[in-house]
Amino acid sequence: MIKHSLLLIYRNFKRFKNTFFINLIGLSTGLTCTVLIYLWVKDEWAMNAFHEKSDRLYHVIENRVKSEGIWTSYTTSGSLGETIPQDMPEVEYAVNLTSSNRSLLTVGERSIQVEGGFAGKDIFKMFSFPLLQGDAGQVLVDKNSIVISDALAVQLFNTTDNVVGKSILYDHDATYLVTGVFKKMPANSTLQMEYIIPFEKFRDNNEWVREWGNTGTFGYVLLKKGADVNAFNAKFADYISKKTEKKITHRTPFLVPFRDVYLYGKYENGVQAGGRITYVKLFSIIAIFILVIACINFMNLSTAKASRRIKEVGVKKAVGAGRNVLVMQYLGESILMSLLSLLLAVLLVDLLLPQFNIITAKHIVLQFDVPLVLSLLGIALFAGLLAGSYPAIYLSGFNPALVLKGKMVSSLGEQWARTGLVVFQFSLSIIFIVSVVVVYKQIEYVQSRDLGYSKDNIINITRTGSLYDDNTLETFLTEVKNVPGVINASSIGHNLMGHNSGTYGVEWPTRNPDDKTEFENMTVNYGMMETMGLTMAEGRFFSKNFNDTARIIFNEAAIRFMGLQNPVGQTVKLWGDPMEIVGVVKDFNFESLHVNVKPLFLRVAPGGTWNVMIKVDAAKEKEALKGLEAIHQRINPGFTFEFSFVDEDYQKLYASEQRVATLSKYFAALAILISCLGLFGLVTFTAERRVKEIGIRKVLGSSVTGIVMLLSKDFTKIVLTSVVIALPISFFMANTWLKGFAYRTTLSVWYFVSAGVMVLCIAWLTVGVQAMKAARVNPTKCLKEQ
Repeated sequence: MIKHSLLLIYRNFKRFKNTFFINLIGLSTGLTCTVLIYLWVKDEWAMNAFHEKSDRLYHVIENRVKSEGIWTSYTTSGSLGETIPQDMPEVEYAVNLTSSNRSLLTVGERSIQVEGGFAGKDIFKMFSFPLLQGDAGQVLVDKNSIVISDALAVQLFNTTDNVVGKSILYDHDATYLVTGVFKKMPANSTLQMEYIIPFEKFRDNNEWVREWGNTGTFGYVLLKKGADVNAFNAKFADYISKKTEKKITHRTPFLVPFRDVYLYGKYENGVQAGGRITYVKLFSIIAIFILVIACINFMNLSTAKASRRIKEVGVKKAVGAGRNVLVMQYLGESILMSLLSLLLAVLLVDLLLPQFNIITAKHIVLQFDVPLVLSLLGIALFAGLLAGSYPAIYLSGFNPALVLKGKMVSSLGEQWARTGLVVFQFSLSIIFIVSVVVVYKQIEYVQSRDLGYSKDNIINITRTGSLYDDNTLETFLTEVKNVPGVINASSIGHNLMGHNSGTYGVEWPTRNPDDKTEFENMTVNYGMMETMGLTMAEGRFFSKNFNDTARIIFNEAAIRFMGLQNPVGQTVKLWGDPMEIVGVVKDFNFESLHVNVKPLFLRVAPGGTWNVMIKVDAAKEKEALKGLEAIHQRINPGFTFEFSFVDEDYQKLYASEQRVATLSKYFAALAILISCLGLFGLVTFTAERRVKEIGIRKVLGSSVTGIVMLLSKDFTKIVLTSVVIALPISFFMANTWLKGFAYRTTLSVWYFVSAGVMVLCIAWLTVGVQAMKAARVNPTKCLKEQ
């Protein structure tokens, strides 16, 4: 029986070659998109999931009360990792980590700049970063120790064997002894470090870390087995208040699962409000919709060729075949088609995966393990059942007496079902197109918006080595300004890409003592504001002609917040020291456009800057870079000349949006392509059902154009219905997404009209080609059709 069914399926595929290949293309395309998105979603869910103690591993975050609401921060006090295991019996281990930074590691004549940081001694007891050499409880006990990855060990020592006990020179400043080698952190880890130095060393070199009032490091906690995190958070809420004898009451720490931070990292007014999980859900829905669109094609094409299979159904029923047998045959046909499509889809995925990884910034590898194979088969089975369900029920339900006479009765419900499927397809296509247009327009707006400072042609060089000496820095800046092509140069303690450093230590006469709103603290060198192209609303820039170390400049947002009238010349206090206001700078965006401009102050402190900003002439960029590298190598020997452009760094703020735009563009194109195949199927179905009508009309003198218009009229109504349904939904979705930006483009009616017109034109082209083919058939042949 199975052999007979497979033979029939093969004969049907061979008999209806065009339908077979259209189905194969449509389903394989839909499955390719689905599999790619499945692999991406699987990779997203796998982030930080490999830690063996993941169910007990938590990140310490804080809710901080401000005048405009609650701000959630992922940094905490640097002493927490040391004290909390002593104060809280539920805690097994706790550590503080610094953010990863690039440093120069030297062994002999070999120097390499790599990412690393400082961490508490128990990090290897908490996180599953396997040690290839060394003991997890001892490798970070000595302040002068360093633990390196196996990849770094090979780079520095050409081997991973017997490297423990060897010395490494750090930034040409301090020597550390290798006490351990860990396996390189996997790609699905948000923590990425090539080396780890004891946090105690960082604490010794940064006194601010010891103060509970300061934050800037990341805290992680491993709870003991059986500990209730909710009960712990209730106790933990006033921990900082107790540690500071109630001097700090606006900060409320709490634990969140470390694994959840990656996907659920967005908080609004102290409440979890999404994060990357939004994109995971979005693309999961897109995958389902594209697969459904592809399955709809199969349904439409199967019903379109039904008129050519009615006698087959009638004969089978007449000789005793039950409806269940026919249903199984047609479902088997669709499942086999789905499996064939899956094979083609897997080949396409393997071909497209490198480019897909570039777009998504992933390292996804197609490995056919048992879970993946079962998942792929499950997707194919789902697609096969979904695609074949309606045709199977439809074809198996024919009345044998009628079909043997060549009659096929179609109910109004069946017509509505086919029409509804196409409306659904094109509605989704229009939504995709509008989404692509809106996302691209927002990115274009972000790129072209006046940020209040000039980001173009500014080179950013991080201070390293001898450049941390203030005198050397001044020498470097002086020489840099003489390089052909350099317009200006200075240094800044900020990266202009987000919140870097904040304080509520600003005092003014009318300040509410209970208000803990933070001001962004931007330390600058002389000439930095001019290099950035900032504009003064009133007052003046900092100048070497004055002793401006006791003077301060606020932005307009800060002045509005403080409620100061005629602020220039007034005195405020910063951390208890009097500071004279010498200017008010116009608001500029030092964070992404997702947030409004916050209160900010600038102060002169060359020693507190860590980035050198150099404005160059675009026409002399290469010449300027060559001169800068030569000066850097001479003044800062041993350190690689590494730089970035501020405008490129700015684009990275919107990497997620750009990836969404790029992927949406491809998905929209595929959705339209697959939808047109579905429309093709419906046109074919209609042409077959009206073949005699077409023949009679041609005999009576109807032109080819008239017949094409006749067949196209109904489909135009279908697509227009899709437009009417899709545009309000598109507007709602676009408006909701744009609300995530404090500064956003305006939704134009043309975004929606153009999407509707585009889909309508594509539909006309699809219908027109098939209608033209039907209209040109010899009328004699049409009238002979039984």
